[in-house]
Amino acid sequence: MTTTEGTVSTVTTEQRIREFVLDYFYVTDPDALTDETSLIDSGIVDSTGMMGVILYLESEFGIQVGDRDATPENLGSIARIADFVTRKQAADGA
Repeated sequence: MTTTEGTVSTVTTEQRIREFVLDYFYVTDPDALTDETSLIDSGIVDSTGMMGVILYLESEFGIQVGDRDATPENLGSIARIADFVTRKQAADGA
C-alpha cells in the first residue's frame, strides 16, 4: 500500500509483477503486455531470465519457489505468477 498526500492506493500483485517485468526485461510494446501474455512464448523472458523472476518473487513476496514450482502453469504469465504468489503465501502463512 502506498500513501500519496493523504490518499491511499493499493498496488496489486499483478501490478507489482508487471512493473518488475517492464523494468528488467525488454518489452517491445508495453501496452500489448496483458496479464495473460505468455512471458516465454512472447520472448520477453528466457530460461535465464526466469531465474531472475524467481529471485524477485522470493525477495519481494517472501515465498520459496521450488524446482517443482517452476512451471509454465505457475510462472508463464503475470496472471499465473500472481495466482501462484497468492497460493504460496496462503500455504506458507505469509
